[in-house]
Amino acid sequence: MDKPRFEALLGAYVESAPGNRLRAEIALRPDLAGMRFFEAPLAGYAAPDDGYFSLLGRPEAIGGHFIPPREWLPGAKTVISVFLPFTAQIKRSNRKDMIRPSDEWLHARIEGQVFQNELSRYLADVLEDAGFAALAPPLDPRFRTGTAAITDKTRQDFYTSNWSERHVAYVCGLGTFGVSKGLITAKGVAGRFISLVTAAEFAPTGRAYSDVYEYCTRCGLCVRNCPVKAISLDTGKSHSLRSEFLDETREKHRPRYGCGKCQVRVSCSHKIPGRKNSP
Repeated sequence: MDKPRFEALLGAYVESAPGNRLRAEIALRPDLAGMRFFEAPLAGYAAPDDGYFSLLGRPEAIGGHFIPPREWLPGAKTVISVFLPFTAQIKRSNRKDMIRPSDEWLHARIEGQVFQNELSRYLADVLEDAGFAALAPPLDPRFRTGTAAITDKTRQDFYTSNWSERHVAYVCGLGTFGVSKGLITAKGVAGRFISLVTAAEFAPTGRAYSDVYEYCTRCGLCVRNCPVKAISLDTGKSHSLRSEFLDETREKHRPRYGCGKCQVRVSCSHKIPGRKNSP
């Protein structure tokens, strides 16, 4: 299994899999039937002994409950991160009402997550069929959000997990963080991440940046867009305020929820600010 072959299979699955489109029987509106969730993906790679994974165990990053790659999979040789950009339809829809999430965004967040899990399992199977052990940490029984030692919901670290898709994507060279704590990739911030740890060996992507916020211009648009003022240029994002708002949307749209206003009407929505659109 080489990188071009793996990425070809990844791209083909995102392009053609029925799971990347909304089924008519669950669509919130008839016109949304068949809506596509994700565009062509980006993939990044890192060695499991990359020193940045050790840094994620620090309190200012994730914390001591972060599980490094080789604890998930002994013998691991590569960590793979994949960014799945939302389609233009989904991003446009969420710009219309800057208070409540659009129906399209709600589907992309929840039914899109179903496809993310499907894609993760497919890629793990591809690697295993080629003779390499592989797993997606967020689908592993050991995956946990938060820690038993932290019960105060006003603390930022209450909202961390033992494997963070965005932090792993940063290590794998896919992008840097913004004020909103989203990760800005070559295809922007609006989308979702999956990751795998595998015994297959792929060359690391390398990081074209040296600062954790390098791609963020601090334009303040995400601050302005947040419907509950959960984002500040001085203090970043308040996860507790965000969580309260998501709980409200869940009550209204159950079983769906979402927001995403910090990922639309911003200069980093579909690219790195100040740069040409990515391929």
